[in-house]
Amino acid sequence: MARAPKKPAAELTLVHEWDLPPGAGLGSSVRAKGILQEMRARLGFSTGRRLDVRGTVLVLKMAEEDREKFDAAVGIVTAGLVGIETLPVLPREIEDILDIKTSERHRWLKDGRLVSAGTRTVKLRGRAKKITFHVFDPVFVTEMLDRDMVENWREEDALATAERRRQAAWKAKLKREEKKAPKTPVPAEAGRDKESGQKLAGWDEFWREGLLHD
Repeated sequence: MARAPKKPAAELTLVHEWDLPPGAGLGSSVRAKGILQEMRARLGFSTGRRLDVRGTVLVLKMAEEDREKFDAAVGIVTAGLVGIETLPVLPREIEDILDIKTSERHRWLKDGRLVSAGTRTVKLRGRAKKITFHVFDPVFVTEMLDRDMVENWREEDALATAERRRQAAWKAKLKREEKKAPKTPVPAEAGRDKESGQKLAGWDEFWREGLLHD
């Protein structure tokens, strides 16, 4: 049985464009796509797939036969873009905006330097399990850019890492020397406060190093 001829695609003659405000995209193509996904969600699947982003411009294209849906979509997107600069920044967006690694985002979020603006829970298409992740205030992200906070944090991390390595090397050296040196028993009463009887911190190490006796 012969297949019916494929219906030609309708010509998309209805076009509307919106320039994203500079403060909305934060110079990130990933952020622009995030805004696109936000608008598509508001339009619904069938109409939302007609909306696209080119650089920092949202573009809606539909056929003349869908004029009513087109007009409704224009109103929804126009209203949705009001105050879009305050839309929370998603994890993949902040990584692109700040040019940081996922490991850095996790580390700075954990130690409190990267301030969370709350969490969002979503269900990804094709997956039964929901995922929860932190989002970030775009004002805070802008402040990070202006103050070059990422480079400052990286310098802090580098210094902290160097200090940890130095301390680890020192402890390893002490252990090696301790194994080589003859064991000198530490008197039970040595290093205790006369009034409280509590052991003074670090006393045993000084004793074993021979720094507290002849």
